[in-house]
Amino acid sequence: MTAQIFLGLLGLFAGGVIASGVVAFIISLGIVPRYAGITKTASKVRLYEDCAMAGAFLGNLVWLYRIPLPLGEAGLAVCGLLFGIFLGSWIIALGEVVNIYAIMARRVGLTVGIGLVILSMALGKALGSLLFFWKGWF
Repeated sequence: MTAQIFLGLLGLFAGGVIASGVVAFIISLGIVPRYAGITKTASKVRLYEDCAMAGAFLGNLVWLYRIPLPLGEAGLAVCGLLFGIFLGSWIIALGEVVNIYAIMARRVGLTVGIGLVILSMALGKALGSLLFFWKGWF
């Protein structure tokens, strides 16, 4: 097996692992079950999850192997609509996750210093990113 084929397969499998993690994160946020509940198609949740995994896998293939998709302007419009729905779903789901901090602070009894907690999280993220790039861990 040549090195190019090996590296291509390695990239494909690694991308599949990452795509699976992203889809699992989307599913764990509750986007898929929420949409199934809103559309009253809860019996099809398994199909929706399978479609999310297939989309992640096929997107990985298209990106890795640079497969052209000549869809024209109509295809671009449909893709733009679907991408917008996807991004809107992420924004809504992440907005709900942010509410967890307020609920946690209230239950723990943290009334003073919540600003310092948020600042500490932001500084930790920034410091971790700087170390990541400074040490060359990429």
